Amino acid sequence: MLPDDTRFITDEASLRANYPQPMLRATGKVLRTLDKYCRRIISLSPFCIIATQGPNGADVSPRGDPPGFVRVLDDLTLLLPDRIGNNRLDTMTNLLVNPRIGLLFLVPGMNETLRINGTARVTDDARLLAQSAVKERTPKIGIVVTVEEALLHCAKALVRSALWDGSRHIDRSILPSYAQMLLEHVQGLTHEENERQSRIMAERGLY
Repeated sequence: MLPDDTRFITDEASLRANYPQPMLRATGKVLRTLDKYCRRIISLSPFCIIATQGPNGADVSPRGDPPGFVRVLDDLTLLLPDRIGNNRLDTMTNLLVNPRIGLLFLVPGMNETLRINGTARVTDDARLLAQSAVKERTPKIGIVVTVEEALLHCAKALVRSALWDGSRHIDRSILPSYAQMLLEHVQGLTHEENERQSRIMAERGLY
């Protein structure tokens, strides 16, 4: 519980007073189009994180697929396919009311990341989505991102976290299984119903 007298910062000047001035290498690195390095990182990335904002607040969601699953259509445009998932549609329903989007691309073994900010629209255009087919299954929906900012992010966060260091990975058994946690999180979900839904998800597969 927070103390009653917890201090909060409420203006930018007070916030910036706690930090040195950013250096040119931080402020001057923002690109307005995708260059050859951005394109290469995206082509190598099997995982990105998407941030959106909707009427009910902010949302962040992971996306993963074989490297290069996010396609660069041109210097300002990306296409991100939507695969089989939980059908909550948080990201896309947010985009229908607020097109602002942020993406963070990670490449295993690389401590630097790539940040993309811009706007996005949801598409069901079969011509665009055909090239995103995997195992002969074409996604029904995709997200077309118009790039406004692209910038490399330094390695400090991943170095501090040792994200790619296998010796630092947890023993998964220290936490309950996903199914066990769901049974506690989802009111009214029985073991039998969870098993039934798990079988449906398994039948749907990854694509």
